[in-house]
Amino acid sequence: MRNNIIIMVVDSQGGGLGKAIVERIKKANLNAKVMGVGTNSVATMAMIKAGADDAATGENAVVYNAQYADYIIGGLGIVAANSMLGEISPAMANAISSSRGLKLLIPTNKCNLFVAGTQENSLGEKIDEILKRISADILDT
Repeated sequence: MRNNIIIMVVDSQGGGLGKAIVERIKKANLNAKVMGVGTNSVATMAMIKAGADDAATGENAVVYNAQYADYIIGGLGIVAANSMLGEISPAMANAISSSRGLKLLIPTNKCNLFVAGTQENSLGEKIDEILKRISADILDT
């Protein structure tokens, strides 16, 4: 089992998606540090309330922490410049896309991006799929 695993959860706007992800990760008792990074303070506070181990806000927080994350989880828009109503800057999208960490993306309707074949699953089922992947990786090493 690997130690010192960092799971970075990125969210914007009201932080509802990030909050749900952090809650599920904490409930799964993964042996990992959960870093909640919001594009704004409302999103960050939602992830803190959900139990994130550490939290930060803004473009520099995303750019800086992306380079250390083993996993980056968020809506599909976190890798698309100017998505989330402009809250994901080009620098944020580039830092996340360029990170060595595995990107685990959840399709949402707020990014003006459409991924065929993903409409059938609920948000909870999508998060469960992500947790399965991370758990398999952690236990495998």
